[in-house]
Amino acid sequence: MESMENPSLLNPPPTSASSAEPQSPPKGSGWKIFLGIILGFSIIANLVLLFALAASIIIFTAGKSDYLLEKAVEEGRGANKIAVIKIEGIINNKLAEDVSQQIKAAKKDKNVKAVIFRTNSPGGGISASDRIYDEICRFRTETGKPAVAFMETVAASGGLYTSCGCDKIIAEPTTITGSIGVIMGTFVLQDLFEQKLGIKPVIIKSGPKKDWPTAFEPVTEEQIQYINEKLISPAYERFVNIVAKSRKDVLTIEQIRVLADGSIYNAPEALENKLIDDIGYMPEAIALAKSLAKITDAKVVEYEKPFSFENFLEAKSIFRIDRDTIYELTTPQLMYLWDAGLKF
Repeated sequence: MESMENPSLLNPPPTSASSAEPQSPPKGSGWKIFLGIILGFSIIANLVLLFALAASIIIFTAGKSDYLLEKAVEEGRGANKIAVIKIEGIINNKLAEDVSQQIKAAKKDKNVKAVIFRTNSPGGGISASDRIYDEICRFRTETGKPAVAFMETVAASGGLYTSCGCDKIIAEPTTITGSIGVIMGTFVLQDLFEQKLGIKPVIIKSGPKKDWPTAFEPVTEEQIQYINEKLISPAYERFVNIVAKSRKDVLTIEQIRVLADGSIYNAPEALENKLIDDIGYMPEAIALAKSLAKITDAKVVEYEKPFSFENFLEAKSIFRIDRDTIYELTTPQLMYLWDAGLKF
């Protein structure tokens, strides 16, 4: 019979228990899955944060360059504001740009009823000082709103020049002002280069006056007379006329010329000589601004730049020496500056 001939059909091989029973997952695999999910979420969250940071840098770097934040320094009732704009440190092109940007912000804000220019500066470049003065005058003309100069600590030379653009000038009791005049300095490096370093400069020029004065040879009396005629005198006359225009109701130009010998004046002397209108502190300056604007209450605000990656990089490169820096250090600079020991 067939069943007898094939015993395997009657007795099939036994099936092992391991293959017959369902397999259970190894111990601890649940925790591995859970940790994997957490790790995945962590990676996604970090990517989102990275993209957000990159977007913030792009916004701050490529956003509007004239964007400023407004910070309240004194609260007030109602919508009226008084903007305080700082003129601090040596007046240069960068400071002039910053002040111009803040003036534009004050112009755009209809709630700003007056501006106080808080000045603490020994002055600086004649062109930068003149640009700030012009911006203040334009603000008053275009808006019809008053501007008050508040001098603190030092507001000399270019600091006084810019203040002359305002309706009124008030100074702290200890302020130093005045120093009406022009100064220019240069280095004479001939001995250093030729005798110490063995360097002989070669200057090729189209005419004898092309490089007057130069750092590579002693300055002659002819050169000094030439510089006085071409640079010093015109800049000095402009300064005197700016002060005369500002103080026309209380001083004649002849009286100003007597004061404009480069002398500095403390606040009581400046008040006695009618270079300023009053002595006081910031509360008095705010009260004066309110009075000129014909308002009784106002919020006092300042402007500041938001953090930006570009500004951070600029700050990190303050001490970088490049071709422009060398040019500035070796080229005579015409200044409305009370140098006060900051010799060239």
